[in-house]
Amino acid sequence: MKREIIITADGSATIHIPEWNEQYHSKHGAIQEAYHVFIKHGLHHSCHVEDIRNTDGSKISILEIGFGTGLNAFITLLEAEKINQKVNYVGVEAYPVSLEEIKQLNYAMALDEANRNSIFKKLHNVSWEESYAITDNFKLTKRKQLFSKIKDEQAFNLIYFDAFGARVQPELWTEDIFQIMFKALKPNGILVTYSAKGSVRRAMQSVGFLVEKLPGPPGKREMLRATKHSTKVMS
Repeated sequence: MKREIIITADGSATIHIPEWNEQYHSKHGAIQEAYHVFIKHGLHHSCHVEDIRNTDGSKISILEIGFGTGLNAFITLLEAEKINQKVNYVGVEAYPVSLEEIKQLNYAMALDEANRNSIFKKLHNVSWEESYAITDNFKLTKRKQLFSKIKDEQAFNLIYFDAFGARVQPELWTEDIFQIMFKALKPNGILVTYSAKGSVRRAMQSVGFLVEKLPGPPGKREMLRATKHSTKVMS
């Protein structure tokens, strides 16, 4: 399918797929959406949830469903440094973005972090299936994998669920997929996503998540945050 780089409302770029009329990030602001959904209601929330941290210290383990452009990983890296939070980050992507497309993404400049563009590039240049310490606070593992093939159990404190929307890929928003997500989370772990569709919320609830609606990013009225409470853990 044809793919093109477009500039979103906050000046940051994303990849647009005309055939689907779908973007990797919101056309109302790629960076604004990422910060609102994944940092404000994901990372910051996780840092304050009782018992969310690993037993070996203050490290938080994050699973990203849809590594894509690397924007969510990049802003998490930057935020981890600001708040002195150690992060073990696993990004899953079945169909990696090309390096030629990566070169056209302006996230470092749009974030006023032009001097960190080499770090953004490093996120994409490191090999798949291996773990790398990108900074002192941020360890990255990229896995080239279908979401349905994820086998982790009680491995993550936080999931960024950033798949393409259910309108174009409904198979990524099913009970089967959210059962995989539920198993991958530790007790009291959370999953955040930009979606607020009723069918998505019901699929999450059906596998044991406690789901709350939150105010959405620019251009969306609501988003969802799902919690795997220890009292609701399923086998």
